[in-house]
Amino acid sequence: MTNEAAPHAEAASQAEASLQAESPQAESLQAEVGPDVGSAAANGQAAALERLFGRYHFPPGPRRILLAAATAFAERGFHATTTRDIAAQAGLSPAALYVYFRSKEEVLHQIVASTLAFTVEVVATEANGPGSPADRLTGLVRVLTLWTTYNSQVGHVVLYQTSALSPEHLTDITAKQRKVSQLVRQVIVDGIGTRDFDIDDPGAAAIAILSLCLDVPRWYHPGHRLTPQKLGDFNAAAALRIAGATQ
Repeated sequence: MTNEAAPHAEAASQAEASLQAESPQAESLQAEVGPDVGSAAANGQAAALERLFGRYHFPPGPRRILLAAATAFAERGFHATTTRDIAAQAGLSPAALYVYFRSKEEVLHQIVASTLAFTVEVVATEANGPGSPADRLTGLVRVLTLWTTYNSQVGHVVLYQTSALSPEHLTDITAKQRKVSQLVRQVIVDGIGTRDFDIDDPGAAAIAILSLCLDVPRWYHPGHRLTPQKLGDFNAAAALRIAGATQ
């Protein structure tokens, strides 16, 4: 039996070697996400994206493409971005994207899936941590607000571009989004049980609280009068009021 993946793997290996020659380890993040990163804010977004995609152990080639695509999708939208745009922003040849990904849609799915997978980790860590339900909800909302603020570029992609995903990929993304909602709802239900919270509809409260955190990329911009930390504290206090905190 022939190994149909072998030619693809060989091409990826060759491209990886070429990428290393083009882009040494010391290459700055400015080159990875495009030329418009002169400000500290842009550098901060670039670093946040690098940490996100690095966490999921994407090799240098795919990671470079994901970084470039996240920037392009956030700035121009999925449909207005071509594979040539992504390759150019990544500093690669137009054919390089197809060495690692079958399509532009698959690139979008990888960006959204890795973003939401990490969001689930962040929320689960706080939701299942020690402390009262009120303490856990406070920590959850504060950390999730910080995460979406520092990663507003991919947050923007998740908010506005997921409709371009295939039905199969959209099902995967919807399941991850549902998991986040379930984790928040469970903390509220726990608080109702311990009488930390006094509210009739924990599901509606969970939706409202998540909107506080996940909608941040719609309006927040670096340099806003509220720092990410202050916004996290503000949202945490608002979440307690939404949940009907009794103390």
